[in-house]
Amino acid sequence: MSTIQTGLDALLAQPERYLRGDRVALAVNHTSLASDHRHSILHFHQQKNFKLQKLFAPEHGLYGVDQDMVGVAAGVEPLTGTPIHSLYGEDADSLTPGVELFEDIDTLVFDIQDIGSRYYTFIYTLANCMKSCQQAGVPVVVCDRPNPINGLQVEGNLVKAPWLSFVGQYPLPNRHGMTIGELARLFNEHFGIGCDLTVVPMAGWDRAMWYDQTGLVWVPPSPNMPTVATATVYPGMCLIEGTQLSEGRGTTLPFEQCGAPGLNAHRLAEALAAQNLPGVAFRPQFFKPQFQKWAGETCQGVQLHLTDRTRFKPLLTGIAVLRVIAQQFPDAFQWRTEPYEFVSDRPAIDLLYGHPELRESLMTDATSLAMIEASWQDDLKEFKKLRQNFLMY
Repeated sequence: MSTIQTGLDALLAQPERYLRGDRVALAVNHTSLASDHRHSILHFHQQKNFKLQKLFAPEHGLYGVDQDMVGVAAGVEPLTGTPIHSLYGEDADSLTPGVELFEDIDTLVFDIQDIGSRYYTFIYTLANCMKSCQQAGVPVVVCDRPNPINGLQVEGNLVKAPWLSFVGQYPLPNRHGMTIGELARLFNEHFGIGCDLTVVPMAGWDRAMWYDQTGLVWVPPSPNMPTVATATVYPGMCLIEGTQLSEGRGTTLPFEQCGAPGLNAHRLAEALAAQNLPGVAFRPQFFKPQFQKWAGETCQGVQLHLTDRTRFKPLLTGIAVLRVIAQQFPDAFQWRTEPYEFVSDRPAIDLLYGHPELRESLMTDATSLAMIEASWQDDLKEFKKLRQNFLMY
């Protein structure tokens, strides 16, 4: 297996080709590794032709240690003494950097590994940085990285305008099949950000590749994204966050298992097996989260085992899990009512799904899984046509 070249490696090989001026800021986290496995911060700090002015840290922080929806503090990077500015603080305003932060910057470089799902906030951190840079007149350079769950498969509905949020800031499908560089071009040109954008492409990446076929080391992009398998189920199983069920946070299998006290693991696994969903098997599972939902309590539920990831439909599977639990265990099923990603006036499940139709139909059999999947197809047809204009590989 040959190792692909990331955008970061291409930039470091020819920095003069991509960087303007001599004052650079990085929007990065711990996934920003070069081919020598050293962090981009060290590479940029050691460059003689420009100065690393500051760092911007997304959700989960510069080192990926903070849990979801936990504010990231500003600070100083200890090895280089570079100031760190948070792009995920205590309120919605913190999600977009102030234009004044770019007054002493000539170029912003963005290099963070995405996971291929519209809920993952790094892509909107990118968009918000691009907006601020457009106002400040600062060029943005995005170092492209692979979509870890391949760049071919696309699944899901589009977010409708009243439900746009930091887990769906633009009308993307749940699984978009694009790289972060391709998304940057889409945001900039189609959604009208209009900044001075350069995407540094990868070399050797094929759209059919999964991350474990790239030769790159997998660095978990956030505390609950430990493996490529986690990323594969995430476009569907993230919907569990919109409920009071445990999505497996606080365990070693986040998003690959779910459940709650009051469920019957064996009955649930049998009911899900009867759905005949492609590429996945369900095993009865007992687990005890160490933090977050149901911390310290034994939950009954299921673990998802991928049997054919090329046929697996993560969103359809996640909806099936919700439907079976909601219909067969109504006493144990509740929607999340707490604020979610700084939004308190709309249910979390509506933000995640993109509109209320899933929540409103879940408890009845009036709408089948096949009908739900069919309802996405017009959206997907239009998105795929649009997406084609921004694909780079």
